[in-house]
Amino acid sequence: MSAKRRQKKLRKKRRSRNGFLEIVNALLTLVVLGLLVAGGILFFATQRYYADGPMNEDTVFLVEKGIGLGAVANRLEAANLISDRWIFQFGAMLQRKQASIRAGEYMIAARSSMADIMREITEGKAISYSVTIPEGLTSWEAVQRINAAPNLVGEITEIPPEGSLLPDTYSYERGSERQAIIDRMQAAFEAKVDEIWATRAPDLPLESPREMVILASIVEKETGIGSERAGVAAVFINRLNIGMRLQSDPTIIYGITNGRGPLGRGLRRSEIDEKTPYNTYQIDGLPPTPITNPGVAAMQAVVNPADIEALFFVADGSGGHAFANTYAEHQRNVARWRAIERERAAAAAEAAKAEELARDEAEAEAARDALQEEQAESAGANGQ
Repeated sequence: MSAKRRQKKLRKKRRSRNGFLEIVNALLTLVVLGLLVAGGILFFATQRYYADGPMNEDTVFLVEKGIGLGAVANRLEAANLISDRWIFQFGAMLQRKQASIRAGEYMIAARSSMADIMREITEGKAISYSVTIPEGLTSWEAVQRINAAPNLVGEITEIPPEGSLLPDTYSYERGSERQAIIDRMQAAFEAKVDEIWATRAPDLPLESPREMVILASIVEKETGIGSERAGVAAVFINRLNIGMRLQSDPTIIYGITNGRGPLGRGLRRSEIDEKTPYNTYQIDGLPPTPITNPGVAAMQAVVNPADIEALFFVADGSGGHAFANTYAEHQRNVARWRAIERERAAAAAEAAKAEELARDEAEAEAARDALQEEQAESAGANGQ
């Protein structure tokens, strides 16, 4: 090969090698530029993700069940809680939190960053509401209250058995099922009944936890005063021990209303005389079911009643009851109560009469004023 040809071939190799190096250099430059750009974007996005948010006041934000990250981001941006939904989603994915979003209502503090909001809806505690079921409500009444409670979903279509719900205040989050509240009440009641029954005094005339609940429901309806429950329970326990009928008006009322609201009037003699499963003036022992949902205190009173021999009690005029060991003593207490009732009725009648008199006087005064004004106008005596 001639020198000329060798030089030409050498130059060609050099050009090829130089071209390859130029391509490699160009690619490396692009990679570096890409990394710089990506780093800049990441730095910018991170800064925005952790920066204070645009909302200047605390805001309640609802995360609905089944909603995804994209929809949450869109709603947050629409509510002006975040400035960029894409950065929010990017940050969530970098933190691997997109699958950790929990349904519920959340209080988003003013100026919360996107990171703060993501932490709140994945780790924070949702806003809770509550419904209170007081002692002494029947199951029907408890269902009415739960059905009327706001921010719950679903309807309770079947009334739970009487004496199966534990009265208490129950917390829940928006969107919770109403039936779930009932389920919690029943589970709590079963646990509490077992716990209380285990603490019962010996030799009680009660065969089972169910009988304890039935008697506690009567005690619950007979008195709302905590200090009296053990005394009222003792009266009924004493009666059961000697085979005396319970003679409780609330049981008759339950047999009439089936627990669907108050009777709204006094008992009639015919209702007291009628023999029904719930008329404890006419039947021996306990009625077939509870007549309400008793609270813990009423059940505790039944399993550990007061150590008294009383067989009777009647209202004493102060909101409580007067207890008696004998019927003769009870009759004296009844007489005192009836005298108080008569005095109150007389006072109420006197007050009503005074109110009517005051109303008549006011009407007469208004009539006089109207006539005087009319006559003054006619006589031209209305000068200022």
